[in-house]
Amino acid sequence: MIQEKENFPLTNWEIVSVNPSDKNWTWNNLFCFWSVNVQTLIFFSLIASFYILYDLNILIVLAGSIIAALLVYIFCNLIGKPSQKYGLPFPVVLRTSMGGNGARYVALLRGIVGIFMFGVQTFFISKSIGYLFRVFIFTMDSSLLDKNIFLIFFMGINIVDGTALIITLLIQYFLFSKGKYFLKSFISFSSYFVYFGLILFVIIILSENFNELTSLLKSYSNMENIISKKNIFPLITIIGTMFSYFSIIIVNYGDYSRYVKDEKELNLGNLSLILSLILFSFLSVLIVLGADIVLTKNMLQAEKLLTNPTDIIGKMNNTFLTIVALIFILVSSLSTNLIANYIPSQNVLLNLLPKNLSLKSSGFIILLIGFFVGLFWLPFLSQIGILSFIDTFGAFFGPIFGIIISEHYFIKNRELIIKDIFSSKQDSAYYYSNGWHYKGIYSLIIGFIFAASTIWNPQLNFLQSFSWMIGAFTSCITYYFLVSK
Repeated sequence: MIQEKENFPLTNWEIVSVNPSDKNWTWNNLFCFWSVNVQTLIFFSLIASFYILYDLNILIVLAGSIIAALLVYIFCNLIGKPSQKYGLPFPVVLRTSMGGNGARYVALLRGIVGIFMFGVQTFFISKSIGYLFRVFIFTMDSSLLDKNIFLIFFMGINIVDGTALIITLLIQYFLFSKGKYFLKSFISFSSYFVYFGLILFVIIILSENFNELTSLLKSYSNMENIISKKNIFPLITIIGTMFSYFSIIIVNYGDYSRYVKDEKELNLGNLSLILSLILFSFLSVLIVLGADIVLTKNMLQAEKLLTNPTDIIGKMNNTFLTIVALIFILVSSLSTNLIANYIPSQNVLLNLLPKNLSLKSSGFIILLIGFFVGLFWLPFLSQIGILSFIDTFGAFFGPIFGIIISEHYFIKNRELIIKDIFSSKQDSAYYYSNGWHYKGIYSLIIGFIFAASTIWNPQLNFLQSFSWMIGAFTSCITYYFLVSK
């Protein structure tokens, strides 16, 4: 009997179903996962600004943050359960609604954003490493940094920054290519290590400034007129902004939920986002206010309250404290780059060229492109408004989510045919039209138009924080009516 030949390769051992013995993530591992997501410089500044700078009711800020976290919880449960049940990463699950070929290129949209942001994040990580190099060189010889070799710049980068960029890339490749067991341990270590650092800084501040800190905290705690019409718009803004921050990770959440032990652990783990968010918010606010007190006591008061950790460190003018703080920032930034950019991009590349790529070769591609992004970021990429284009690519993520949900829950009633998802034979369930599901592509484009309009149409910019949800809802409904006929 002659077997039908596969039309195009779809199988790679790194993206097939997870071995049941490897499905060992518990709610604690997901707590660490969400902790790493909130332990970023951007989120630190964002949450501190909401609570302190904008003169908002603290209960409104807390309520908005919790509502946003609940939305993330709901959406991550929805898209995480198929991957948890079948042990498949996001790009493979996408094959059910886009076809084997369609999923390769649609998922690439997530990969483009991931690889680009990996390069940008690498650039900023390298700046911290470059600063540590300068401290080391200065302690050896304070005049050494004035040598001509350190004053030569190429693409806005001198020899110290260039070396730091290359070393940052090599460190990440060394760490991230060690496999899923090490990565799980690294995420757990990073989350607890950073919390340890934050709690340590808070304890030091409280031990010397308890009365001043509690007094300052009360002065910033606006809790009047909680139930008021004027609080509706701030509440909606906080919900939208907070949800938008987490939205990039939702569409490919299956890359991580595939390792979770069961649905109970998945539900508890996703719910732990609320705990992590509240804990990190509390620590961030205390550090910002405590730093302001310390600066004032040392006659170094800033023109405004500093919410960016790097600004706070720079103002302290304490070399030892700066080095310690930078170590915590480096660990936090590395783990964030891993889960938000590296792993999603790697799975996308493996899905794109399953026959040709491995973990190491796909990682090398990410590193190589990331190097050029980091190299060109300062003199060119940051000057041309490229982040607007990246936001536009991100407008596809909500629609992709909506289509997956519509296919899995409404069309196929939570069933997925494993043998067909890796098959490109014409009689397989997900072959569609030579590997393309045109109804899925059409639904994606419709959802993208609605989502991207909030970015490019000035009259709709007030909805930009909700573009992800708008695109998801539009594509979900469109796909259902097209496919269910």
